[in-house]
Amino acid sequence: MKTKKFVYLVTDRNRSCIHVGMSTDLMKTMSFYRQMPNLFFDAGQQLTRLVYFEELNSESSALERFNLISKFTRIQKDRMVRSVNPDWIDLTIGLDFEQILISGMKPVHMPVSTLS
Repeated sequence: MKTKKFVYLVTDRNRSCIHVGMSTDLMKTMSFYRQMPNLFFDAGQQLTRLVYFEELNSESSALERFNLISKFTRIQKDRMVRSVNPDWIDLTIGLDFEQILISGMKPVHMPVSTLS
């Protein structure tokens, strides 16, 4: 079975920084970004929002796409995100839900009082 490869774009809450990355496990990668928010960037640029990703079938095609997108200007990356995600919604929410459906697990509901 071949492993899927992903090329993705993450951003901070203000969309001031867009970072291109490549991964075999988007959920694990996003978890890492959230656990180590200041590892690569300062506190104002915590890259926690997955706003774009592509699924590719081979390492070579993923690396080629990663290299291409890495050379894009800010405006080109912005247009790429807006073409599929015009509101810059964090796509990990959908991936979390998809994982729940695939695994057959029931989502954990937190009482409203614990969310404040």
